[in-house]
Amino acid sequence: MGKLIIDGGERISGEIRVQGAKNAVLPILAATVMADGVSVIKNCPSLRDVDKTDLVLERLGCIVRREENVVTVDTRGMCDCEICEDLMREMRSSIIFLGAIISRCKRAVVSMPGGCPIGLRPIDLHLKALKEMGVSIQEEHGYINCKAEKIRGGNIHLDFPSVGATENVMLAAVCADGITTVSNAAREPEIVDLSNFLNSMGARVYGAGGSVITIHGVEKLNGAEYTIMPDRIVAATYLAASAITGGEICLNSVNPYDMGAMLHVLEEMGAKIRCENSRIIQTAPKTLRSVHTIRTMPYPGFPTDIQSPFMALASMARGTSVFIENIFENRFQHVDELTRMGADIKVEGRSAVVRGVRELQGANVVARELRGGAALVIAALAANGTTSVSGVDFIDRGYENIEKYLQSCGAKIRRE
Repeated sequence: MGKLIIDGGERISGEIRVQGAKNAVLPILAATVMADGVSVIKNCPSLRDVDKTDLVLERLGCIVRREENVVTVDTRGMCDCEICEDLMREMRSSIIFLGAIISRCKRAVVSMPGGCPIGLRPIDLHLKALKEMGVSIQEEHGYINCKAEKIRGGNIHLDFPSVGATENVMLAAVCADGITTVSNAAREPEIVDLSNFLNSMGARVYGAGGSVITIHGVEKLNGAEYTIMPDRIVAATYLAASAITGGEICLNSVNPYDMGAMLHVLEEMGAKIRCENSRIIQTAPKTLRSVHTIRTMPYPGFPTDIQSPFMALASMARGTSVFIENIFENRFQHVDELTRMGADIKVEGRSAVVRGVRELQGANVVARELRGGAALVIAALAANGTTSVSGVDFIDRGYENIEKYLQSCGAKIRRE
């Protein structure tokens, strides 16, 4: 794995065009397999997880071409319904192919997925829902074997509003017999993006963005052209990077309406924020203020994916902030590395108490997962001296050329 070398103390100010959303593009690329044709996906970010998803498509027999941020997927030659263990272990989100492959092939074989080690992310909700739709599932030797002569619509209730389970049910249901109703569905904007893409292919999906989604099964789907939504987590990361360094930043090609909980916290910390259609302009305060309590919750609550970058921000705020992690039990792996840089953070169970310090010091730190890696970069931008962040492969899973975006706004950062 490479390293990012960051000389702290420079204000992050300027303009950034926000990349396409990682958490939207992966299920949308998986959905392309359900159409026997060609789909063109625009605003597709250059990420390790996207590269792995493209490789999955190719292993299934699809032809994948990329030109800058446009990915073309031709599924007419698809000839396989199995995803090898190596690819599944590298990327948790690869489980989303399950619903898509079953929908097209009526059979799927995948191994148990991997991904960032941020805690248990059981797929029992996925499998329970698929079984209720008539899919026969056998788990043996680390593999999931699925068969379905006919996928049936029905009333599916999710015990937890899981994004992945909601997406898998949607993918399996679009060509199922009858009507499927998903209650307690995830409400994330990325669910809406998947719904919009499916409908552009000829599906009939209604209610995405609410807690009940209704899918009327259709006989076939067609290839489509679609533009991926902007990445709200990446946008908030760059806002945090600018805020911790006292800068002023303008984000373009972003949807402020998807970011309410995050923008609210930034304003509580003293940032001045102005939203203009697809732009966010932020001016940092002279001194950041602490936030009493931040609880991660499913959308529209505060996202777990931005908890660690905002903890880096709170580490230099005046006062004490409390973070309560309600989604993943192992999402404080960045804490030891931040304390190595001088942060004052105490963890007890799923709670972290952050007492703001006046300054952080550069150090050699290690990214152990995607968002924790972004938190270390944010802290390093404000720290005295030089910081070396290793484990950059994790960061590359979700951030497109993070050093180039930050360099364009004044950061002294390079990759080795």
